[in-house]
Amino acid sequence: MEKYIDIIANSYSGYWNYLKNEILLQNNWDNYFYGLIAISLIVWILEIVFPWRKNQGIFRKDFWLDTFYMFFNFFLLNLLVFMALSNTASALFDDVLEIMGLSISNFQLFDVDDLPKWLGLFIFFIVSDFVQWNTHRLLHRVPMLWNFHKVHHSVKEMGFAAHLRYHWMEPVVYKTLLYVPIAIIGGFDAKDVAIVHFFSIAIGHLNHANLGWDYGIFKYIFNNPKMHIWHHAKELPKHVRFGVNYGLTLSIWDYIFKTNYIPHNGRDIELGFDGDEEFPKDFFQQELYPLKTKS
Repeated sequence: MEKYIDIIANSYSGYWNYLKNEILLQNNWDNYFYGLIAISLIVWILEIVFPWRKNQGIFRKDFWLDTFYMFFNFFLLNLLVFMALSNTASALFDDVLEIMGLSISNFQLFDVDDLPKWLGLFIFFIVSDFVQWNTHRLLHRVPMLWNFHKVHHSVKEMGFAAHLRYHWMEPVVYKTLLYVPIAIIGGFDAKDVAIVHFFSIAIGHLNHANLGWDYGIFKYIFNNPKMHIWHHAKELPKHVRFGVNYGLTLSIWDYIFKTNYIPHNGRDIELGFDGDEEFPKDFFQQELYPLKTKS
């Protein structure tokens, strides 16, 4: 038990120092704090210059709520919960394997350090995106998880910052299911993770932006605003009632597994979910909603 208490304490102090260094520009190229700000400003400018829904304000509905969510989920959530929980869970998982006379290395298929850098990054990106696509499907199919995911689907006007409006339990689910697949291919360093993460954040911002783009032929590979708007549609046919277009960065999984759905130009469709009129409108009540609502 003392071991896990130390892990939690070290996680808090370590992440606090990391965040402080990020803000004070004491980290170099992989500065997530200013990287997020830069990506957000670029996509916001694109929204202003090339708006798809021209009657939607620059400061759209819930713009400031989503901006708060963006920084809370990307930085403060790690400080308050996620780093300590993640590090403790990883240590606990390793200890359970050790009791069984195993280690994560017993399951490791290969080490990406033995591969060309580009191939290692590609494998990391493909594996993580596919696992997250499947996890996203679970968020829609499992009632308890859907209650958490409703926070993200409570967005009524799409914009870049809506990308990071989600309940704090979501990354717990994503990272838990992602831990083993990534661990068994092993060998990734912080630089690898940062490159993939910045790319995914940029695509995610664009998916939620007020932009009428689909990237032409590349729409079959990358998720895009015209595809993702249908993921947030309030009304869907019964045969896709659990959701469509689950892709985070890549759209190819939806085309392969037949969960793609773009019946027409969705620029002006209503967003949300059944009963969203009664869904809380402020941050704290939205965070408490899944805890007070029966699945």
